[in-house]
Amino acid sequence: MTLVSGRSVFVALLALAVASCQSQSQVKPEVKFTSDERTLAAAGAPTRAVNSIKGQYFIEFRSRYAYTYGHSFVIFGRMSESGKMLNPQVAGLAPKSDDPNIYMLGHLAPVPASTGWTDGDLEIQYRSASWTVPLSEPEYRKVVAYIRKLQGSSPLWHASLYNCNAFVADIAKFMGYKTPGIWLMPRDFITKLRQMNGGPNAIGYTGPPGVGEGNAPPATAAR
Repeated sequence: MTLVSGRSVFVALLALAVASCQSQSQVKPEVKFTSDERTLAAAGAPTRAVNSIKGQYFIEFRSRYAYTYGHSFVIFGRMSESGKMLNPQVAGLAPKSDDPNIYMLGHLAPVPASTGWTDGDLEIQYRSASWTVPLSEPEYRKVVAYIRKLQGSSPLWHASLYNCNAFVADIAKFMGYKTPGIWLMPRDFITKLRQMNGGPNAIGYTGPPGVGEGNAPPATAAR
């Protein structure tokens, strides 16, 4: 009887220990960026995991208003202790020519594209949505290397097949993020990207709908 009771107590304690281990294993650890491009930012990572990372480097997924749809792109570089961008660089896909006829042709057939800065990209008053992700130096260098490779292999723009959202989505996917459909308005695309991965308030901004559309700065072309 004593032996049976002893075994019963042992089994009970063992079961309790196993249950405790299982309970602890179900608590997901805070996601940390690594130098592996597949796990730079785990898809669906909690907002606290993304926002708790401190560093000198960043990438910002941003959209701005323009004459028609608007434009989505990325800004990347270093930031100061206060979070101010220092010498930011821009990458995005847009028709190479400012000729509106070329832009309209790009809705029917691919047209030559530029993959850098366009007028209005760094003007905060034209920002329609954004999501900023801090990076360590190794992470930043891997992301920038991929962006440069993407810029070199994206010579054409098409409104439906490969547009500015698709270009940004490729960068986000490389970093391990989920991405929304590329046919959304740029403002909605960037907002959805932020909500799908870092939460609705993850170091980001979304402006009111319609502001600036049809009333863009004179030098800003539709993208």
